[in-house]
Amino acid sequence: MSEELVLSNSAELRELFKEKLMLNGMPEVFADRAADVLVWADERGIHSHGSVRMQYYSERCARGGFNLEPELKFEKTGPSTGVYHGDNGLGHYVAYEAMEEAIKLAKESGIGAVGVSQMSHSGAIGYFVQKAAEQGMVALSMCQSDPMVVPFGGSEPYFGTNPIAFGAPRKDGQTPIVFDMATTVQAWGKILDARSKNKDIPDTWAVDKDGNPTTDPYAVNALLPVAGPKGYGLMMMVDILSGSLMGLNHGKHVSSMYKDLSEYRRLGQFHLVINPDFFSTREALEEKMETMIEELHANKPATGFDQVYYPGELMEVTKAEYEKSGIPIPEDIMEYLKSDTPY
Repeated sequence: MSEELVLSNSAELRELFKEKLMLNGMPEVFADRAADVLVWADERGIHSHGSVRMQYYSERCARGGFNLEPELKFEKTGPSTGVYHGDNGLGHYVAYEAMEEAIKLAKESGIGAVGVSQMSHSGAIGYFVQKAAEQGMVALSMCQSDPMVVPFGGSEPYFGTNPIAFGAPRKDGQTPIVFDMATTVQAWGKILDARSKNKDIPDTWAVDKDGNPTTDPYAVNALLPVAGPKGYGLMMMVDILSGSLMGLNHGKHVSSMYKDLSEYRRLGQFHLVINPDFFSTREALEEKMETMIEELHANKPATGFDQVYYPGELMEVTKAEYEKSGIPIPEDIMEYLKSDTPY
């Protein structure tokens, strides 16, 4: 792919994403939600989960890898619990609807724990916890993914990148605190982003087919867990909560994202939403959040740093910068988005 970048904006990208997905047969209601999640990522500099994924989603849609007429159903299993049955529908839409159910439960009972069963890839999961935090809730979300990470001490992929996202509200309608991380040193999408820009990767991200560190994104066979055994433990936890807990496939048995684009993914996700009014008050929590942020910003920066940020804040810094300068997109990807080529 070309190393050249072109500048776009959120409105243009959202429309291009939506049009491309609908060109491949996706109903507008699903395409609209997917476009929103994809733009959320690109405008915050998380390009690994934005435009670089569009060709993949388009081809999977065209090949029948999404159920475009799913029978979506929320099954309430207790005062604070439920399972959202996604029927292998589009993950972005299914995860959003499941989060809405979790928020309702938390408003009623203090806690909303919702498992999402049988869905496709849902994109940047920070999007979903932000939706809960915008309504004054604290939220966690996590989802399983296909095996592409070597276990600590191993040489063959077993778990997926298995991300975790956290969100908390702030005062006066300010953008919530959102922290979104893969349990690997970097997400697989970062490898795709490096490929799209023809850039090398650090040798701490991944290994080749022989289990050796590599800087070539095209030679990557498996990723490495963040912080060694600690990341390994976290990805196991995510796999259990978002997969095994609901009787879904686990570990190396989770379906491949790229092997057969005509097959359903059958993935799981888990949302946990907490209503602060059942523990103290929303106002008290928001006051604590502001104090924490002020104290972190006042913390003396280490050598080589200009500012201490709270976790996840750089996404919002990037978004503000892009609103002024434009969102950088690889030229080849932009040409594809604007073309009549389905995938």
